[in-house]
Amino acid sequence: MVSYGAEASTLTKKEEQALLIFERKIFRRMYGANYENGEWKCRTNRELEEMSKGENIVEWIKGQRISWLGHLERMEEDRMPKNIFTQELKGTRRRGRPRKRWKEEVERDLQVLGVRRWRKLGADRKKWKDIVRQAKAPVGCSANGRRRRKEEEEAKTDTCTQVYESM
Repeated sequence: MVSYGAEASTLTKKEEQALLIFERKIFRRMYGANYENGEWKCRTNRELEEMSKGENIVEWIKGQRISWLGHLERMEEDRMPKNIFTQELKGTRRRGRPRKRWKEEVERDLQVLGVRRWRKLGADRKKWKDIVRQAKAPVGCSANGRRRRKEEEEAKTDTCTQVYESM
């Protein structure tokens, strides 16, 4: 229910946070409280993240958007969704900051993943499926994913340094 049609919309930071809060609320209900040392304790956010193996609804939605982008790229030119996607709007926009555009948002997600030349990759289903899988992984498109990826790289570097120093 929460994610129905989400691949066709953009998410603001506020909406992303609201989705993550809602997801944690549901997980707390599903997993229940924790009984330790004769006391009932509410599960922490970190415990919930470990139980869900780092996956969250925002990452899943971003993966779905990337999947839909590949589908749009492979569509025939005469299909309506493809026409709407490739069409440039004419006229003037309203005053104020421009609203987030779906295409720009998905391209930003792909940039975070390090994907270049997405139009060429979108034509190949197998390669695109790997990109979608990478986006939905626990260290996918989000800022948390980038932070976790950086921490993992630092941990690998520390491990390599320790190995070389012991030689």
